[in-house]
Amino acid sequence: MSTRADLLSHVERRRVRVWGIVQGVGFRPFVQGLAVELGLAGLVGNDAQGVFIEIEGPPVALDEFARRLVDDAPRLANITSVSVDTAPVEGTSAFEIVESQATDGVRASLPPDVAMCPECRAEIDDPGARRYRHPFANCTQCGPRLTVIRDLPYDRPATTMAAFEMCPDCAAEYADPLDRRHHAQPIACPACGPQLAFDGPNSAVAGTDAALAAAHRVIADGGVVAVKGVGGYHLVCDASNEAAVATLRARKERPDKPFALMAASVQVAERLVEVDAVAREALLSPAAPVVLLPRRGGSSGVASAVAPGNPLLGVMLPPSPLHHLLLRPVPGHDTPVPQVVVLTSGNLSDEPIAFLDDDARSRLEGLVDGWLVHDRPIHVPVDDSVVRVVAGTVHPVRRSRGYAPVPVTLPFAVPPTLAVGGEIKNTFCLADGSRAWVSQHIGDMGNLETLHAFERTVDSFTQMYRVTPEVIAVDQHPGYLTRRWGLDHVGDARVVEVQHHHAHVAALMAEHGLGADDTVVGLAFDGTGHGRAADGSVELWGGEVLYAGYRSFERIAHLRPLPLPSGDGGVRNPCRTAVVQLLALGIAGVDTLPPALACEPTELSVVRHQAMTGLQCVPTTSMGRLFDVVSSIIGVRQRVHYEAQAAIELEALAASHDGPVPTLEFVLRADGVIDPEPLLRHLVGHVARGTSSSALALAFHLAVARMVQQVAERSVLAHRVPLALTGGVFQNALLTRLVLDRLTADGHTVLTHRVVPANDGGLALGQAVIAGLARQGRD
Repeated sequence: MSTRADLLSHVERRRVRVWGIVQGVGFRPFVQGLAVELGLAGLVGNDAQGVFIEIEGPPVALDEFARRLVDDAPRLANITSVSVDTAPVEGTSAFEIVESQATDGVRASLPPDVAMCPECRAEIDDPGARRYRHPFANCTQCGPRLTVIRDLPYDRPATTMAAFEMCPDCAAEYADPLDRRHHAQPIACPACGPQLAFDGPNSAVAGTDAALAAAHRVIADGGVVAVKGVGGYHLVCDASNEAAVATLRARKERPDKPFALMAASVQVAERLVEVDAVAREALLSPAAPVVLLPRRGGSSGVASAVAPGNPLLGVMLPPSPLHHLLLRPVPGHDTPVPQVVVLTSGNLSDEPIAFLDDDARSRLEGLVDGWLVHDRPIHVPVDDSVVRVVAGTVHPVRRSRGYAPVPVTLPFAVPPTLAVGGEIKNTFCLADGSRAWVSQHIGDMGNLETLHAFERTVDSFTQMYRVTPEVIAVDQHPGYLTRRWGLDHVGDARVVEVQHHHAHVAALMAEHGLGADDTVVGLAFDGTGHGRAADGSVELWGGEVLYAGYRSFERIAHLRPLPLPSGDGGVRNPCRTAVVQLLALGIAGVDTLPPALACEPTELSVVRHQAMTGLQCVPTTSMGRLFDVVSSIIGVRQRVHYEAQAAIELEALAASHDGPVPTLEFVLRADGVIDPEPLLRHLVGHVARGTSSSALALAFHLAVARMVQQVAERSVLAHRVPLALTGGVFQNALLTRLVLDRLTADGHTVLTHRVVPANDGGLALGQAVIAGLARQGRD
């Protein structure tokens, strides 16, 4: 007869540690279920670093456990590494989830907030379910995460749900290994969870159905409702009501910039926009981003003021049970409920999203006609993410809810580094070792509220991940508020200045996992970034071709420098920039062109003086500004009210053209200067001859694509490395598709953004890896 010692001789015990996004995704219940299925004993728990496991049983079963631990992990998990060590056999027979432990060392990665899963959606729509019409239903596969977490490890006491004690039914689900809410930290139900309320000028009611019915009445009457969502407040109105949308625009001080829409279902979205398979997958993904998609003909039912002059609509599906219920009728009430609403961030233009209740009441009071609120605190504000389908793949435009703060795994280790990002579309990046956490979208650093949001989020990340920066990376632009903040908060850290376009290229290299010694030819086309000419004088760069690695770069080609009226004058008034540059190039007939005709007499006189003297002008090589100039010359846009408006409308016009186009060409000089003068001269001639603006818009896009192809041929012959397309100009889907078609047909390897935006929202990642390696090189 076998003794206990004999039996244990065929058993091993292993100590396993799992790093990555493994908290808040149902990982511990998954591990327990897998162990029980394989007849293994042991334990699993959370600590501040991730998940720890001790597993005991026959070696064959342990090997199977190790394989399936990675291969069958929950869909929301993102395992970055696993370590396995042997441990003394204990002879245990059960497998249990144990209490979380506080530990030092590398911290676990926070999970992002996850849109409502199909199971929870079905549950809140089922009159027989316990959570029927519950606005806060969630499970291990969906619900709030980043926005409610105060500290790690991720357990209920460390979240804003700590104040809501579980009722016996929820506690039973939480403890049941077979329930999908097993160890779901934000678990709640109507009996024990957060409560909904509505506060309006004529009524204040509590309770889900009463509050929703009151909100529906305000929306039906053409009003605007502030809705406290997952990561902050939204402003909501009926998307079909022209007067309501116009009112929201006036109150929000947002004259032209498109509003996002929330549709009740993907079927409703398909009535508004063209939804292909890639877009459908993005809409239905756990991140539930706003997806920029082409309108269907007419887009019946959407007010023209939602996205004036724009062929795209930004559409999302309800990201939470509350948003889902907002677009459903309340039983027993006959108030009409729109199937599509405007859903825009709760803020004034250029301010960060409001998320604290008292602050929201103060900042949004004059914008809304009612408040749909709840009592679950938001700890970390997170705005909606925005993506666009470009050449059949999803490209991030704004990386926030659903994506942040999933870390980028670096191909090399860096010291503790804080990169403060840029001035617009700001994000920052906290990096340590092989992980880089890019923050959620913060916003444009033009006001005190955004600076406070930046500081608050930096403090939250450094505390959560226990990272004390040894390096602070800043942009070289002396006027950037982020740069000044970095210099003011350097402490014992070392500051590394990073050139703007080098950071763009490095960010793209990092997200593609290129090594420390790899190089690319990076085409960094954007608005403006601080740079210097060969003689050391200041230029505003933005049409750059860089032979670059992380440690250094060489400027091998660039647009010809042309004068840009300084301050906001040139950026907000493309007509001024167009007149100055055309006159500087000696092009005749400027007075009869659209940009000159758009200027007031005094304004035109000042601009002419600037062109003659260079007064208050800065040389720029910006491709983004060239798009503005072309847009102005052909009469598309003379004044802009939001970033890249002229370029966006130029792209839209080009995409609408169906017919022959004239040929426009840049000249690539032997010294690497890309000269737009011949193109602009021919463009002016075509305008004078009455060539259609849509044909000219497409001709310009084709000219840029051919120029990129020519630059690529020359540079790759010299360097034989991949091509990297980065900078905000490459968020232009038409241009990017035209460029990719040519470069791939020529056999080039081409990198584009998939993880962080091509715009300045990705800048901080590049700053972090450049500065981190620079510090390593000095240690």
